Amino acid sequence: MISIRPEALADIPHVRKINETAFGQPSEAGIVDALRTSCPEAISLVAESDGDVIGHILFSPVFVEGEAQTIQGMGLAPMAVLPEHQRQGIGSKLVQAGLEILRRNDCPFVIVLGHPEYYPRFGFKPASQFGLTCQWDGIPDEVFMVIVFDEAVMAGVSGVAKYRNEFDAAM
Repeated sequence: MISIRPEALADIPHVRKINETAFGQPSEAGIVDALRTSCPEAISLVAESDGDVIGHILFSPVFVEGEAQTIQGMGLAPMAVLPEHQRQGIGSKLVQAGLEILRRNDCPFVIVLGHPEYYPRFGFKPASQFGLTCQWDGIPDEVFMVIVFDEAVMAGVSGVAKYRNEFDAAM
């Protein structure tokens, strides 16, 4: 049985291992560690099976800087599941749980830089359809996506979506 819950202090070494193993490098784990200490608004969830932490997802603030205003939403990154537990729906459960929390918290939008075959199943669409662009050059349109929860807040909003500075180290 898989359960999704907020990350606890005891989970930190497990979350680091999950991210390093799933991504094959330490960059994403470093971003998570940095955001854990610098960003109290971040939402960090873990997937647990039989007492073992096997998956992780993080949401942190992002901003769309338009001509008239700046709107805060959240960015989904990173999301990781230990390789031996992948393709079992654990990542989907993490995404769904996180999106539901953000919906309930009146988050107007969530962006993701991810697989174009995976994230649309949750309602993500190319961000360009909403007039949003990624802060980093060279990101293909189909991998930079958004899900809009509050169309009224997002009406007329367009511009560059910016992640927190902690992500710059990985790009």
